Amino acid sequence: MLPASPVRPEAVADTFEPATTAAEAVDRLSALYARSVASLRAALKTYLDGGLPPGGADRACGLFAYPELRITYRPDGPVPPLSRAFGKFSESGVYTQTITHPELFRDYLTTQIGLLQGEYDVLVETGISTQEIPFSYVLDGAEDLDMDGAAPAELVRHFPYADLSRIDDALPNGERPSIPGTPRPLSLFDGARTDYSLQRIKHYTGTPFEDVQDFILFTNYHRYVDAFVAWAAEQLKGDNEYESLSAAGFVHVDANTDDPLGVVESAPWRRFQMPAYHLKAPGRRGITLVNIGVGPSNAKNITDHLAVLRPECWLMIGHCGGLRHSQRLGDYVLAHAYLRYDAVLDRDLPVEIPIPPIAEIQIALQDAVKRVSGDKGEALKRRLRTGTVVTHADRNWELRYLQEARRINQSRSIAVDMESATIAANGFRLRVPYGTLLCVSDKPLHGELKLPGAANRFYNKSVSEHLLAGIETVHILKEAGSEALHSRKLRSFDEPPFR
Repeated sequence: MLPASPVRPEAVADTFEPATTAAEAVDRLSALYARSVASLRAALKTYLDGGLPPGGADRACGLFAYPELRITYRPDGPVPPLSRAFGKFSESGVYTQTITHPELFRDYLTTQIGLLQGEYDVLVETGISTQEIPFSYVLDGAEDLDMDGAAPAELVRHFPYADLSRIDDALPNGERPSIPGTPRPLSLFDGARTDYSLQRIKHYTGTPFEDVQDFILFTNYHRYVDAFVAWAAEQLKGDNEYESLSAAGFVHVDANTDDPLGVVESAPWRRFQMPAYHLKAPGRRGITLVNIGVGPSNAKNITDHLAVLRPECWLMIGHCGGLRHSQRLGDYVLAHAYLRYDAVLDRDLPVEIPIPPIAEIQIALQDAVKRVSGDKGEALKRRLRTGTVVTHADRNWELRYLQEARRINQSRSIAVDMESATIAANGFRLRVPYGTLLCVSDKPLHGELKLPGAANRFYNKSVSEHLLAGIETVHILKEAGSEALHSRKLRSFDEPPFR
């Protein structure tokens, strides 16, 4: 229930309080966030019902503000070096971050704070920040707030709004220098940037952002969705960790649902640009599949947003054109390098920066193909080729055959697609481990074009096995312990402490 009137500024903490444990800090962040949201929604309700808007003094006191986490580390002497990739300081000082949805990020925050407390003598504090929660993020889905007759432009005059001039990726892009004497960031994304992306996830995928799991598969064909949903429905009947399936169209099924396949298939997934399907497990340790469609723009778009959830990894499981005469339709390509002609990330991550393979993911992908296909030794070598994948923004690159053939020859590329390099490069940029396992669906340089008849035969034969290889990769990574995925090669010399 909402309070009848906004919480008065006197009730808002204006000082930071110390927390002894990570759990205590997150509890405090959750309480502060809930109070700010309740105050904002109550003020909106009062105004929409004909009452007065909030006063400037209320907002100045942080009535609608995000909570803030502050960690101070001032050692006697230099900062001791640690070899792990995250959960460490590069220098002493004050580190801060505004936090949204603390309950959604409870496990993440507790782990990251705990890592720092375990290595350093730190002061952990929580309080109210000066960054306000935009009203649109608490209006969406709020049935008790009647928007009839209230123009958004009118609300902007009196309430905090999503000001894009204050939301950017300068920090993950390495473009925000630290200023001596000022607090440094604890993580890559603050509360406002995170909230922006959470709303975009819901909009594009047709699912609650809360349902996204830690292991993400991307595909570029809906046939993979059909195979995933059928497989997921079977898992719900078995004795395993999976509890329910969240599907595009805001549909949720579990073991007690009558005809779960029918429920999911009848959901209005076509309304959403990149429909997602989440096979949920405790602690978000399940599998998410997103059909990103064709092209690098969608690939960048969705990974920009999913990154704020700090997933353990994301993998591209899609189709490609084979560029070698010896390849056959249905063969696999395990990318260990990328030729980036996707263009969409050039301003954020220059093309001359190499995108290194993540060894643990490469090994897991290869082992998964071996397990699922049953191929071993020379048979596996013939079926699974490792090499460079060229990702194009232009689907009809073949129409510039002479120029493109020269580039392919020089790069030694073995496959071409439109998404893989984008997903890998954005994983590198946003510090999310990545990998690519493609399936050869045509051979454009050798006369085997993707025509309807041959394509359908390929899809019917290859989709299920390819998808199962992606799923098996996730299981291998979970069994091995996903902490090893977060390689130091993803992080620079001057990084925020949190993963």
